[in-house]
Amino acid sequence: MRIARFSIDGNVAFGAVEGDSPDSLVLDIIKGIPFADFELSGTKVPLDKVRLLPPVLPNKVVAIGRNYAEHAKEMGGAVPDVPVTFFKPSTSVIGPGDPIAYPSFTEELHHEAELAVVIGRMCREVPRERARDVILGYTCANDVTARDVQRREDQWARAKGFDSSCPLGPWIETDVEPDDLTIQCTVNGAQRQLGRTSDMVRSVEDLIVHITEAMTLLPGDVILTGTPAGVGPLTVGDEVAVSIEGIGTLTNKVIKRG
Repeated sequence: MRIARFSIDGNVAFGAVEGDSPDSLVLDIIKGIPFADFELSGTKVPLDKVRLLPPVLPNKVVAIGRNYAEHAKEMGGAVPDVPVTFFKPSTSVIGPGDPIAYPSFTEELHHEAELAVVIGRMCREVPRERARDVILGYTCANDVTARDVQRREDQWARAKGFDSSCPLGPWIETDVEPDDLTIQCTVNGAQRQLGRTSDMVRSVEDLIVHITEAMTLLPGDVILTGTPAGVGPLTVGDEVAVSIEGIGTLTNKVIKRG
């Protein structure tokens, strides 16, 4: 099931995305929220009549650095012995079609296409064999990064946590196996990144085990699983798209921060 969060006539709701053709997709409005038992209402609205929102509003986004060997190499380092974890605040999250605001404190804004894991229930100290049980589904993410700031500052809070640095969407796909999916990024239609999730050094299960050893994850929390090689610059006016096989495409435009 594809679960979208959307607004229509000033109201916010979740809906199940139905249909195969992009021109004929509809939303069957969900009664309740997708983190508990829910029913489909049978009330359907065309997707092109609503505004898609970030598919979740996470309490926290836990991101993983250098989880693809080729990306670690292009960043001038080896794969770390343990996963590199950092946070992106909830205020960094935007949805499909929302603008990425180019911060005034950087001159080197980069895209990073990533598979995002959406947590479905509260969990901690999750054993590996039960890791899939705590997952609601998957979505596309762009870990937008102020690369020059990242190089200058030991902590990545400003480099990766600024407003609009975490586009998510277009929806949550609950019925996909994450182990070997094509992931790509285009800028103005030109391919920048192309990889497969099978190239991740540490799997989704490994990351959930590692993270929940330290902290409780809540329904709607998001894990960013790292980016393949090919990260590169964004400029004002660029349209950047992250596409993941079996999930969809997340598109955002870069604007000057006002």
